[in-house]
Amino acid sequence: MEQWFKVGEIANTHGIRGEVKVYPTTDDVKRFKKLKTCTLDTGKEKIELHVESCKFFKQFAILKFKEFNDINEVERYKHCGLYVDREHAVKLQRDEYYIADLIGITVYNEDDTVLGTLKDVIETGANDVYLVKMEDGRELMIPALKECILDVDIENGRMKVHLLKGLLEL
Repeated sequence: MEQWFKVGEIANTHGIRGEVKVYPTTDDVKRFKKLKTCTLDTGKEKIELHVESCKFFKQFAILKFKEFNDINEVERYKHCGLYVDREHAVKLQRDEYYIADLIGITVYNEDDTVLGTLKDVIETGANDVYLVKMEDGRELMIPALKECILDVDIENGRMKVHLLKGLLEL
């Protein structure tokens, strides 16, 4: 299981006092209001940052970190990711999973035959759709509905599904 979750990416600077525009990569952009610390991954090092303030502008979260006080200090971190560890991630409800934990698990049909590997989760608004790369190379899209997803076992890397009529035409 993943230990670190990407919650955003620094898109640009904001003003001259060291604030940054963060493009959120999390479902809940409001989570930045409660965020106390996060880790900046520069590609070469990881830097722990302490959130001093948060506000919102369009689709961005505008963050001010205690570690940076002017535009020159943050300019070099454009396009770097911001991460939180699993311990500080948003708590899940029943039958909810972190996308990072789902990617790569093996997907089985009701009769325990392997369908393939879950490669992506597509967020559509109504419900998520799981993209499964089948063993024969084809791709299968399964809606994340209770009627289709019978069991998810993150610990053992397994998902059992019921394929609705028309989803898999041989």
